[in-house]
Amino acid sequence: MSLHIYDTSARATRQFVPVEAGRASIYLCGATVQAPPHVGHIRSGVNFDVLRRWLLRCGYEVTFCRNVTDIDDKIIRVAAEEGVPWFTVAERNQRAFTWAYDTLGCLPPTVEPRATGHVPEMIVLMQRLIDRGHAYASGGDVYFDVVSYEDRYGTLSNQKLANMRPAADTDDESCKRDPRDFALWKGAKPGEPTWPTPWGPGRPGWHLECSAMATKYLEATFDIHGGGLDLIFPHHENELAQSQAAGDGFARYWMHNGLVKIGAEKMSKSLGNSLLIPEMVQKVRPVELRYYLAAPHYRSPIDYSEEALREAAAAYQRIEGFVTRAAEVIHDVDADAPLPQAFTDALDDDLGTPQALAVVHEVVREGNVALSKGDKEAVARLLAETQNMLDVLGLDPRSPQWRSAKSDLKPVVDALVAVALEQRKAARARKDYAAADEIRDQLAAAGVTVEDTPHGARWELSR
Repeated sequence: MSLHIYDTSARATRQFVPVEAGRASIYLCGATVQAPPHVGHIRSGVNFDVLRRWLLRCGYEVTFCRNVTDIDDKIIRVAAEEGVPWFTVAERNQRAFTWAYDTLGCLPPTVEPRATGHVPEMIVLMQRLIDRGHAYASGGDVYFDVVSYEDRYGTLSNQKLANMRPAADTDDESCKRDPRDFALWKGAKPGEPTWPTPWGPGRPGWHLECSAMATKYLEATFDIHGGGLDLIFPHHENELAQSQAAGDGFARYWMHNGLVKIGAEKMSKSLGNSLLIPEMVQKVRPVELRYYLAAPHYRSPIDYSEEALREAAAAYQRIEGFVTRAAEVIHDVDADAPLPQAFTDALDDDLGTPQALAVVHEVVREGNVALSKGDKEAVARLLAETQNMLDVLGLDPRSPQWRSAKSDLKPVVDALVAVALEQRKAARARKDYAAADEIRDQLAAAGVTVEDTPHGARWELSR
């Protein structure tokens, strides 16, 4: 394997060399659960799921940590607006995120820590920073002193401290030594949840929690830290600063996926342009939505449109059609068949899914030709290649994740449709094409699509 990935911190593509040979550790910034997920949120989950699957395919043992921010200003505000406890909002939306990840075929994380479950680790980290002169307590809050780390603060986002704006993460800036200092811990406020610390009761700052959880589950130095492009600053910049200032190596590679936009606007709840996952999977099937999100390069933006979504669904259906037809001819697929070299090269080159899917479509075209010629040997080889590539991308239509009810109903529907198909066959034999068409139309009205092939009629449930 010669995987190369674009490292945001280096602003260059680098060869992936893990901390420990044969093992890969990934921390993905997960949900802040103040609202249910839209496709912009879940794109990150799909992109890094493809990365994880590729590492697994290449023989790595992967530890995948995806956190949940379950306490936050926004969660508290939503809870107040609804008149419910903060944890009701967090729990409800975390379940919505889990459902969305599962629905789009993302493998479950190795561990999914919640911020509120890791306050002891945060306290230890803050104490380390205070002892090293990089943090200070003030008025019940604890802040990171950016000037104390001036020579390195800003390296991830390629900024200089002199050009940075105030952190604007507290109501009383007078508590700070410098307005650019960011909150590690927020002191208690009336009506808000609190946890005890040596500096007074309060709740975690956004950035602190990720550093504490990442190093707890992936060690002080780990391989890959991922998230959306919008997290580079301030979130990831602050994570990196506080972790390394405390003495941890932290992430060796930083990967960021592009955003989903509608027109020129980033998809967000505040703009009211969110496309929630339950709504999206009414427009297309979940596997088709996954294809839509995985097909562009992970670093490229996606400008959402209904037309592009339909095109992606149609492209996937072409792949699915070959797999379905080929599987009716070839019953045993070689799961160990080698992947096409062009596919491997594409994913090794910074997870190039557009090029990888181009290889899939080329193999499918060859497979359809082989099917039309009745070349079973070629069909078997090309089906194996296709399914193995789709498995890496999480898109294999024959996997348990995507097997629809039609797979289970096939024996039953076969028996029910057989009589109609025999009648249609007899009508065609006597050249009564009007009767044959009428039977086909009646089947279509019942949700059964009939296709005439060189090997006879075949059916499938209408999408």
